[in-house]
Amino acid sequence: MDETDRKILLELQRDAGRSLDDIAREVGSSKTPVWNRIRKMREAGIIGPQIVVADAEKLGFEACFFVLIRTSEHEAEWQRRFLRALRERPEVQEAHRLAGDIDYILKVRVRNARAYDAFYQALISEVKVHNVTALLSMEEIKSTTALPL
Repeated sequence: MDETDRKILLELQRDAGRSLDDIAREVGSSKTPVWNRIRKMREAGIIGPQIVVADAEKLGFEACFFVLIRTSEHEAEWQRRFLRALRERPEVQEAHRLAGDIDYILKVRVRNARAYDAFYQALISEVKVHNVTALLSMEEIKSTTALPL
């Protein structure tokens, strides 16, 4: 990737729905070369699917929980069931396996505390966990998917 590719990618991270003409103008190029660079970045796997970022609160998903999970289970079968359970639940927006005292952290978006409890009850009915701590986000201060190119 060269500097022009980085500029194009920065513009796409800001708003991928803009026209090629707008992006080309911002990066100081013309439409066809910009399109060719975008196509090459897609083919190389640098650019993934283009998505729409919906406003969770405006859609009624007012509660965001960060769920810390400790487990004493580390066998392959447990992990397979746990990962399947996470993937099948649309409430789980992110899931990370961690180093340290906490094994996993989840970002869970739900309508309210009652909906979180339903999620929690369903999860623990499918997989055994040692300890679960749920932290309610009081305010989202920053959220981005953009990389600092």
